Amino acid sequence: MQYRSIIRILGLLIAIFSISMVPPAFVAYWYKDGAGVPFMLSFVLSLVIGFFIWYPNRRYKAELKVRDGFLIVVLFWIVLGAVGAIPFMLAGNPHLNLAGAMFEAFSGLTTTGATVLTGIEFLPKAILYYRQQLQWLGGMGIIVLAVAILPMLGVGGMQLYRAETPGPVKDNKMTPRIADTAKHLWYIYLALTLSCMLAFYLAGMSWFDAICHAFSTVAIGGFSTYDASIGHFQSPLINSICVIFLLLSAVNFPLHFAAIRGKSVSTYFRDPEFKAFLVIQAALIFICFAVLLHTNVYSNSADALNHAAFQAVSISTTAGFATDGFAAWPLFLPILLIFSSFIGGCAGSTGGGLKVVRVVLLFLQGSRELNRLIHPRAVYAIKLGRRAVPDRIVEAVWGFFAAYALVFVVTMLLLLLTGLDNITAFTATAACLNNLGPGLGEVAANFGSIPDTAKWILIIAMVFGRLEVFTLLVLFTPAFWKD
Repeated sequence: MQYRSIIRILGLLIAIFSISMVPPAFVAYWYKDGAGVPFMLSFVLSLVIGFFIWYPNRRYKAELKVRDGFLIVVLFWIVLGAVGAIPFMLAGNPHLNLAGAMFEAFSGLTTTGATVLTGIEFLPKAILYYRQQLQWLGGMGIIVLAVAILPMLGVGGMQLYRAETPGPVKDNKMTPRIADTAKHLWYIYLALTLSCMLAFYLAGMSWFDAICHAFSTVAIGGFSTYDASIGHFQSPLINSICVIFLLLSAVNFPLHFAAIRGKSVSTYFRDPEFKAFLVIQAALIFICFAVLLHTNVYSNSADALNHAAFQAVSISTTAGFATDGFAAWPLFLPILLIFSSFIGGCAGSTGGGLKVVRVVLLFLQGSRELNRLIHPRAVYAIKLGRRAVPDRIVEAVWGFFAAYALVFVVTMLLLLLTGLDNITAFTATAACLNNLGPGLGEVAANFGSIPDTAKWILIIAMVFGRLEVFTLLVLFTPAFWKD
């Protein structure tokens, strides 16, 4: 293990991340909200920390192995989450303790969208902007940005990319050079953000709200500048724009690249994961609409359809935005939507959850086992579209599912141990492990009232979810640390 090289890279990344403290300071200056000093102090402090980590190790430039990449990614998210909490701790408004500040920072960076804050609209604009910016940076994965920058600093990025990129097949690259791949991902990400920002502004948001909500929409984060979330605007048009960009952001980004390069929309419909994703979304919207219509929750069918489509897409893609208190809907729907968040978005998207392709493979494998019971000697191949999936990938997906379930159960039991009730513990675990945000019970509105111990447990769950379990879990195996 190249420890000195890893420490050197970590110092560089912290120094780079310090730049993210500068835009909120400018926002504070523009709005004269008095929150600029904490961000400038945070900028200096994080830059100094990065420098003192990097400087003693600046000459160590050994070639990274895959194991080194895993360790860097895990350390990077943990350290950046801690550094990202500094402004929350230095700011006078909001006044957060260590657990609250860390929870808010990790929730932003992992795009979970769970918050400990109330009265959000009364916070300084700089704090509001910073929360949204954390989600935007975390949405595509800061590591992917680092992959584009690190080659210029003399560090190869392939190992980092393998450790960070979501999905069951890690080695597929859109372009031969990994830095080019990362850049293309960011071009698409930036284009979606700018388009979403403009659409929100034209639909009636202020520029500040449009920028902030575009950040969290494309990142599928869920933070808002208002306690009422998107529901604050009371606009079906804004709801519809948000749904469109959530769906676009939940699609595999390399698939976007392939469609743009091939200049053909049909590229999407040749992808089996995309088709499965659309079917799932359509089914959820229809079920929500039908139940809301049947139970007369809204006065007319147009309102019912608008809220059904928004909440179904928002929760199932793991964004967690709200237009209404969906916890007050007939209990069947909140529970259904919480379970839908386990599916999440497509692999290679900014969404959380298990990912659609894994769920499809689990379903196909289950079908194959049923067929084998009837025809034990028959040979069945699992196919995604026209391509046969190697058994090694199917086994990896089953292993991932087992690990995901194990982490979920352990996290939920630990939350129950802190005194949370059943519904709160279950939905809080789902909300943080799936990087969803809102839950039910005590965490339906925010996570501020739960014990600090529970907050620390959920921070770990967020990191597990963001790094897709295996990346973090592999560090706990003895084989990882053996040469």
